[in-house]
Amino acid sequence: MKILLVEDEKQLADSLAHVLEKEGYKVDVAYDGKQGWDLTVENCFDLLILDWMLPYKTGLSICECLRGLKNCADDKRLPKTEIDTPVLFLTAKDTLDDRVKGLDAGADDYLIKPFELRELLARVRALLRRGSQRVDYAGEEEKKILKMDDLELDVSSQVAYRQGRLLKLSDKEIRLLEFFLLNSNQLVTQEQIYHHLWSEAQAPSSNVVAAVIRLLRRKIESGGEKPLIHTIYGKGYWFGVQENLKGV
Repeated sequence: MKILLVEDEKQLADSLAHVLEKEGYKVDVAYDGKQGWDLTVENCFDLLILDWMLPYKTGLSICECLRGLKNCADDKRLPKTEIDTPVLFLTAKDTLDDRVKGLDAGADDYLIKPFELRELLARVRALLRRGSQRVDYAGEEEKKILKMDDLELDVSSQVAYRQGRLLKLSDKEIRLLEFFLLNSNQLVTQEQIYHHLWSEAQAPSSNVVAAVIRLLRRKIESGGEKPLIHTIYGKGYWFGVQENLKGV
């Protein structure tokens, strides 16, 4: 597995690279955003670990460009389609708004400095495992389509549409949407969602669930479509058209 680590604190970057290499990963290191961006678009990586604040080009900007959320058309090396390589942010920014902004930029996970090395390694393993499972499943000939009303999710290719409109969702938002579709028209608790999206080793604060749901709701209902994610106060969430929401 090949990892790109972009971190401007050289001592920290070299130390993390050494730890990751001891775990058997091949690691490329960049110490600023420009170098990190060049390596990203010129090579193929299984995981990107990005510091948020970087010289020349921030980690947030790199992620937004890769996910197609920012116009980077001036760089001819960038493919026309968005790149879905898993992204893990390393940052000292620890407010809920910062976490939402990072997830909304297309990041798959978020680790706040300072952190324990074993937690970093656990998150790296989880993201790499999830990425490889997605690639293997996408290679199957038979497509798996999940639908609710005018929304559909192609599980094999990890893309979602609403009324034919392509939804630009992060990996975690795709997994949340799939969970909702598989459990549609029934009550699910915040704890069930929490354990589906994160392993015990990852264990972010519980309010991150509400943040991810808010981001997903914003994207699948941005065109004025009927609401599909309903908050059942004190109980959890219910996914489906409101007409079927009775007695919950």
